[in-house]
Amino acid sequence: MNNNITISPIGSRVSKWGEGPIFWNDHLFYVDIEGHTLIQLNPENGDEEFWEMGERIGTVVPRVNGGFLCAGDSGIYTFDPITGEKVNVADPEADKRPDNRFNDGKCDPSGRFWAGTISTVKKTGDANLYMLDKDGTLSLKVDEVTNSNGICWNGDATVMYYIDTPTKKIMAFSYENVSGSIAQPSLVTDSGVLGLEGSPDGMTIDSEGMLWVAMCHGGLVVRINPDSGKVIQQVELPCVETTACAFGGVNLDRLFVTTGVHKSLEEENAGKVFAIDGLAVRGVPAFAFEG
Repeated sequence: MNNNITISPIGSRVSKWGEGPIFWNDHLFYVDIEGHTLIQLNPENGDEEFWEMGERIGTVVPRVNGGFLCAGDSGIYTFDPITGEKVNVADPEADKRPDNRFNDGKCDPSGRFWAGTISTVKKTGDANLYMLDKDGTLSLKVDEVTNSNGICWNGDATVMYYIDTPTKKIMAFSYENVSGSIAQPSLVTDSGVLGLEGSPDGMTIDSEGMLWVAMCHGGLVVRINPDSGKVIQQVELPCVETTACAFGGVNLDRLFVTTGVHKSLEEENAGKVFAIDGLAVRGVPAFAFEG
């Protein structure tokens, strides 16, 4: 590991299962899925603000028009942090898949929201990935997944990268940014074949087009070249449940990693956000929902 790299917990929040980090307006926003909470963190001074959501919340993105778009137990909904009002937008699996909830998701470069579901009873192929368009139209994009997780796009928005965690695979879809259409996927890499500990979870991309993937149950994040499928860098963290990562900070050169609390291991700072500094690489700006 690069000797210049430092890893530090920030903030006081201990999440049961931190996830979904996104850097926006000088703050890191993320969720505590099992703690039913949306968190705003100022990474410069550690100040935090919390909103109890009354349900498991899988992910959050900012809205161009203000407030947030969230996804969780009750489907996809808008949230006004000032009034606390939640307005449901879509809940496609409420009746036919009661054991599912929404999990990870992000906005594409055109401002559409992509979010997928997870089978909480681990029923293989029972979950899906959806796209919420700016006009409110919801469409099914990838079916027969089990635990929809990391998603990001390359710099010119011609490729979408996607993870269904139990497969241990990162897939690449040809992407059409005007319409949001995707083509048949190809394999980027298989973390099992690579011999990596844990399973691929949350994911982001840097300005050089390399993927950064948090390895849940593995205690590390890895940098992967999507062209070769090879790991070109890995950073170990001091807790095993590393769930997701996002670049942020003034220069987008800090990698923030959310974590969860292990069922049986006692780990100092587990459940906190960690900041990795000194990576000598930058991320790209996040996208907000334009609907």
